Amino acid sequence: MIDPKSRIDELVELLNRYNYEYYTLNQSSVDDATFDNLMEELILLEKKYPEFKHKVSPTNRVGGQVVDAFKKVTHKRQMLSLADVFNYDELYDFDRKVREALGTSSVEYMAELKIDGLAMSMDYVDGKLNYCATRGDGTVGEDVTTNVVTIKSIPLVINDSKPLEVRGEVYMPKASLKECNERNEQEGRPLFANCRNAAAGSIRNLDSSIAASRKLNAYWYYFVNASDFGIYKHSDALNYIEKLGFRTNKERRICNGIEEVIKYIDEYHVKRPQLDYDIDGIVIKVNDLKTYDQIGYTAKTPKWAIAYKFPPEEAKTKLLDITLTVGRTGKITPNAILSPVRVQGSLIQRATLHNEDFIAEKGLKIGDTVVIRKAGDIIPEVVLAIKEARNGQEIDFVMPNICPVCGEPLTKIDAMHFCTNDNCLARSVEKLIHYASRDAMDIEGMGEKVVEQFFNQGFLTDINSIYELKKYREEIIEIDGWSYKSIDNLIEAIEKSKSNSMEKVLFALGIKEVGQKMSKTLSRIYKSIDALSNATFEELTSIPDVGPVLANSIVEYFKNENNINTFEKLKIQGVNTKYLKEDSIDSENFFYNKKVVLTGTLVNYGRKEAGEILESLGAKVQGSVSKVTDVVIAGSEAGSKLDKAQKLGVRLMNEDEFISLIKKGEN
Repeated sequence: MIDPKSRIDELVELLNRYNYEYYTLNQSSVDDATFDNLMEELILLEKKYPEFKHKVSPTNRVGGQVVDAFKKVTHKRQMLSLADVFNYDELYDFDRKVREALGTSSVEYMAELKIDGLAMSMDYVDGKLNYCATRGDGTVGEDVTTNVVTIKSIPLVINDSKPLEVRGEVYMPKASLKECNERNEQEGRPLFANCRNAAAGSIRNLDSSIAASRKLNAYWYYFVNASDFGIYKHSDALNYIEKLGFRTNKERRICNGIEEVIKYIDEYHVKRPQLDYDIDGIVIKVNDLKTYDQIGYTAKTPKWAIAYKFPPEEAKTKLLDITLTVGRTGKITPNAILSPVRVQGSLIQRATLHNEDFIAEKGLKIGDTVVIRKAGDIIPEVVLAIKEARNGQEIDFVMPNICPVCGEPLTKIDAMHFCTNDNCLARSVEKLIHYASRDAMDIEGMGEKVVEQFFNQGFLTDINSIYELKKYREEIIEIDGWSYKSIDNLIEAIEKSKSNSMEKVLFALGIKEVGQKMSKTLSRIYKSIDALSNATFEELTSIPDVGPVLANSIVEYFKNENNINTFEKLKIQGVNTKYLKEDSIDSENFFYNKKVVLTGTLVNYGRKEAGEILESLGAKVQGSVSKVTDVVIAGSEAGSKLDKAQKLGVRLMNEDEFISLIKKGEN
């Protein structure tokens, strides 16, 4: 009798080897029928003896596992992003700084194609895949192992038992995108705009069978702990992980000096359309790993690597119409309706035109032939109108004087038009979206599409109706895509939002001119929204950074009877409206009540993170240096702010001193 455990072990080893041969080496030692028979045998044995199933079993690649949510993973080493450059002058500047840091006249670089996909980290323990995680915020990502293992070129087992971490890019090949969109079209589903969106959506789907059906692939471009293996060249590191079974991109090239890098860029700018995957640039890394610490890091990017981004691709199309949308504050935004055109893999049909003045500056007419591109490779923008292509049938755009949704008169303030009708339906939806957003009440699961869906169903009418959504539980379950589990998770997130501190509630209310930072400032001063609602214009304007426009906006907001009723109902619903963080500020700490300016690059903190820490200690973070500034914290490459501080005699502080003082302040 065959021992089932031994046979399962044998089949797992065989099938993983055959997968590696076929999907990584493009060769196979067995025919398809043999492979299929062995796989079928393994599936049957695992069903009969589930206790012997391997974590690295090739049957996991077919998907089928459904999870409620992805677990968080803290990266063992921070996943830094790369700084971007957009022209050769910036590339020469990068090379100059590297050479100066190393004290040499020439540097050996590795040039690699920048795959347009989803960054991923894979961790191996005892030669077996431990987990796959997304970049996330660079420190904490999401465990998406169940989806990534459906990519058949990824080794589940490697021939090295030492702990190992590799990073790379999961992507969708162009052929897979075509096949996927053809299937979506036949089934009446939305089409994917491009390979990157398709890959990201597949990996973040909670059903691994979806990822398996999308035929994704991956390239691995960084051996994180290569030095633990006695490897000190990036090129050698890639060669080593390739021998272990990781798929690396063969188009990489060692370049002696920046001129060879530029030749490589020129070559692949031409070859780019012929590749069977999308790239959006070239990554350049110093090849000598031993020099990385010497060259250094910024808070978010290494200084020994750079990403050269290809110039934005432009396309010509017709400006068919200009329509208007109404935002949360009533702001009216003109939008270009374009004849569909594909730009960098995305089908572009709309682009924002910002305001009436923007349209006039560009000289746009409805019916024009226009040039469009993606700003930063992401946001569609109209570059110009081709006036020579006009035939006399074009129509001038005239900004209406009434709201396109409610028909009430518009008010113009500077370059913008506003609908001032608080009951405008369009404004109602935008207010709900803003209230639930991450920076406001942070109600997980209540994104833009959900808000619009529930508003159209009549479940949501105003922000108070969010807290009454649970009474529609049975109606929501009838909507496609919802389950009792997902509804209960949403209701739980709504209940959780009631305990937010005042500053998040204040920002969520959407008072004109009151942003996140001002919400924090006002919360520290007034301690409750009730106290703020009674503040006078004179009181408010005495606060630094509160000018007459902002002060008037706050006073008028709390004079409005509808706003007062909304606020009172929130309190009845159990929403906290008091400031909960006052005890965390020790007035004895160095930064309490000091005006602080951050300049340059800090190694250990991003500018936003450092600012939040200072504010939590009671500091007033300013954007510019003046006579009233108490401290300037200067990182590397500090510029004019540092010069001005020195001239004014403002106290200067380096990062080490800053860290020492915040640790004292937090104790």
